[in-house]
Formats: sequence, C-alpha cells, structure tokens
Amino acid sequence: MEGYNTFNIQPVTLNPTMPDLLASLHSHDLGHLRIVAELWGLELDARARDAAAEELSASLLDPELARETLDVLPAEARPALDALLAARGRIPWAEFARRFGEIREMGPGKRDREQPHRHPVSAAETLFYRGLLAKAFFDADKGAQEFAYIPDDLLKVIDRERREENTGEILGRAATPVEKAFEIPADDRVLDDAATLLAALRAGETERRFAPQLSALLHAAKILRKNVPQTEAVKTFLEAPRFDALTMLVEAWKSSPGFDELRLVPSLVCEGEWTNAPLDTRRTLLGFLEALPPNQWWSFPAFLRDLKLKHPDFQRPAGDYDSWFIKRASDGQYLRGFAYWDAVDGALVRFLIQTMRWLGLADLAAPGEGKDFTAFRVRQAGATLVRYADQPGKITIASSGKISVSRYASRAARYQIARFCEWDEPKGDDFIYRVSARSLKRASEQGLKAGQLLSLLAKATRNAVPPALEKALKRWEVNGTEARAESQTILRAARPEVLEELRKSKAARFLGESLGPTAVIVKSEALPKIAAALAELGVLLDIHEPPAL
Repeated sequence: MEGYNTFNIQPVTLNPTMPDLLASLHSHDLGHLRIVAELWGLELDARARDAAAEELSASLLDPELARETLDVLPAEARPALDALLAARGRIPWAEFARRFGEIREMGPGKRDREQPHRHPVSAAETLFYRGLLAKAFFDADKGAQEFAYIPDDLLKVIDRERREENTGEILGRAATPVEKAFEIPADDRVLDDAATLLAALRAGETERRFAPQLSALLHAAKILRKNVPQTEAVKTFLEAPRFDALTMLVEAWKSSPGFDELRLVPSLVCEGEWTNAPLDTRRTLLGFLEALPPNQWWSFPAFLRDLKLKHPDFQRPAGDYDSWFIKRASDGQYLRGFAYWDAVDGALVRFLIQTMRWLGLADLAAPGEGKDFTAFRVRQAGATLVRYADQPGKITIASSGKISVSRYASRAARYQIARFCEWDEPKGDDFIYRVSARSLKRASEQGLKAGQLLSLLAKATRNAVPPALEKALKRWEVNGTEARAESQTILRAARPEVLEELRKSKAARFLGESLGPTAVIVKSEALPKIAAALAELGVLLDIHEPPAL
C-alpha cells in the first residue's frame, strides 16, 4: 500500500540496530518525502521517489542540518524524542502512542488536502512528518511487535549532537567527607615508568612487566611503533623537561583514536571483530568531567549514577548492548545486555578517571587506604595539566659499581645507564643499578662500550666517578672479564692412591682440572657414575650438599 499511512509493516528480524534512514524513507511516497524536506528547510531536486529518498537521506544525515532542525523542534515533541533516545532508539508502539499520541492514518490525497504536518495532533505526528520517527515490526519476546523507532544512522547523528549539546551539564554531587577521607594525589610518575619501559625494550629486559596502558600510550605518542622504540621520538621525549614531556603524553592520549580504554580495562576481556569509537567516548566523558567545578572533590558513585540515568549510551550511539562480545576476566561470564552496564560501561568510566590520575590530571580519594576510589578531583577546569614541582635530581655512584639515580635526574641519562647495568629494585624515588661484567658484556653485544658508560657517568656527575669504578671500566674495556666466580664440584680422596685408581677406571672421563694429589674438579651431573666406579673399587662416596645461600 505504497503512499498510504498504514506505515511500513516489514518483516524485520531482531537486531540491535534499526533500519537506516534510506530504508525507512523508501516506504513513503514522493509527497511524504517533500513534506519531510519542507520541514527541514530543503528543496528536493529529484522527481522520482527513489532518487528523492536518496537525496533526502543524504541531507538529513548532515550533522549541522540535524542540529538546526533539532534546535527548532516544537517543545511538545521534545519529550517524545528524548524518550526514544533514552530507550536507545525504539519503544513498543502501543506504549509510545499511549504517551505521545497517535499518527492519523490517511492516504496521499487526503494528506495533501488536509496537510496534517501543518497542524499535528500529537508529538508522534510532529516527529513522523520530520522523518525523526518511523514504525516497523521487530521480533520481541512474544513474537513480532510493532515499534516506534529512530532510523539507525539518524540516531547516531542525533545522539552525537545531543552529547555535544549536553556539554556543560553537571552530573552527580560533591563528595562526602567519608568518600574523600583518604587522598590519592596525582603525580607525574608515568614519565619515569615510560623511561623504564623504553630502557627495558632497548636492553632486552623481557622479563619485566608493565601496565598495558603504558605501551598503548607510548604508541599513541608515536614513541613506540610495533613495540620498537623510535630513536628520534625517544630522544625528544626523554630530553624534554618533565612538564613538556607530560604534556606530550597527555595531548597524545586526548587525541588518540587508537588508545582504547575499553579494551584496557583490567576486569574485561574483549573478543570479536566489533568496533567502538574510543576517541568519541573519551571526548564525551571529558566533556562531562570538564563541566564539574574545578579543584573540588566530587562523588564518583553519584557521578556514575547520573551518567547512567541521563546518558547511558555515552559510548554506544545506537544503544547496542548485544553485539559487543565482552567477558568478565575473573570468571569468563559474557556481559551482554544493558543489565551489565555497571560492569562494562561503569568500569570504563572508572578506568578513564584512573587514567587521568595516572597522567596527572585528577586526584582520587577513597574511604580508606587500599579501598576503591569513591571521589575524584579534576585538577583544573578543562582537564588542563598541572605543572608538578621540578626538583633537582642526583646521580650517586659507589666504588662497588652501585648507581642510584633519582627519578628527578635526567631521564635520558637514566635510560642510557640502565642499558649498561643490572637492575635492582627501586628505593623510594631512586632507581638502583649495578655495573657488572655480565651487564657490560650484554651492553657490548648491543654495540655499547664501557668507555661510553664512563663518559656518561662523568658528565652526569661532573666527574664524580669513584676512581675504583673508573679503573674497572677502563680495564674491562681492554681486557674484558679478568675474574670469575663459579660453583664447582670437588672430589677429595683420603689418599692419593684412591684418586690414581679412579683415573684408571672408566669414570676417568668425568674428572676435570686437578687441584692436587687428592683433589680434582668433577662434573656434578656425573657424580652418580663416579660413585658407582668408586664402589667397584671398594670405596663409598660421601656427598656433601652445599649449604643454602
């Protein structure tokens, strides 16, 4: 019944997405399309229905035009549109009509005579003649059911415009004393972690583990590419003053389409080929966070509750809660459907605010030490960066080869020192390294020379390198390893004759360097065979285990 307002009763299979705008417009006659165009301030060039539908669809999906139309939408129609948006784009028709009125059914002739779009009798009719509302049957729990819906692609445009419109809206409330009892202030340690990760990659320290978001951040900043440090980018980053380096990371994070917070949330496992839009999501959430009073403690549960109530689809423009395959990491439970909003979308918001603290943009607070944060404080309006106090950093060298590098010292120097040394556990704000023959050998295999380390240390400490270490580095440069400590197994005989008899037995091949007439180095793994040979000679071997270190 083309052109008659019985609406499009099409067999639509259950799908989290609705038909798109073009498919929705195709069910109407040319006269209806011209009405929609008129109400959007457009004039159709096409004279045939299909061509007109395509022309109109392209125009209605223009974000600027959509914003203009929404701005002048009659006030009585706004609640109906908001209800559809809050319901992720569709509502059973019976419920929608009960709340926002019916759409009068009439054929093209009557419609053109009576022009219902000029005198709509309901909010539903207002939206319908603007192309903002369509009807179709979808599969539901009890079989096919008629729904009011917003075409899928138009829903994304409207939702995006609405999110921008909502920038400035304040969600939640100020934190209570309990929520902010234990403060976890932001800092700029991400710079030190980044320098450590880069040095580890250069030195082949593959056993060390770093937070996945750190690698993602350095890729976003183009300091890493396919996990390989980029020489010039690394140099620029490490030599930059701390404030400039932190700014570099923050700006990279804020503008990165590749830093995907959802896939970095530790409690979630994302599977499948579905895609999301992390940059849009980040900008939306930052918009809400930037609207909060700056430097004021804010309740995280209250903020999250308001976000869920008013903008649940902040990262899902089409309200799709079914096609993203996300599992809970702890038990493998799939988290599909709006019922898992807190576990997925709420966890993402928590992770994003934690990332802001990690980048020095927000402080956190909890009811007590070791508890999940319940309050946060954006450092300044606009999530701009705070300049952390620069402190002088020292590099201290002991004669034993132990090197302590303050985190405030040159990160470029620490990066180079780390490549020559063994790594000990950090102590407070100091990173601890040790020079050893093994570490110098490893550096040598990477083309580094001990003389370079000596020059680096002399420059970093203004020639305060202990003479003993200076001498050791110079000797190693010339002679390599001059002393070695190793574990050996020694066989001691009570009398020289016993050892002589053993040398004549088939176990002779297991005997090594002689340490005298009654002692010889043997291969430890051959002890059972030596014991058997001695037993054949009538001698029982007494094996002493070394004491535990």
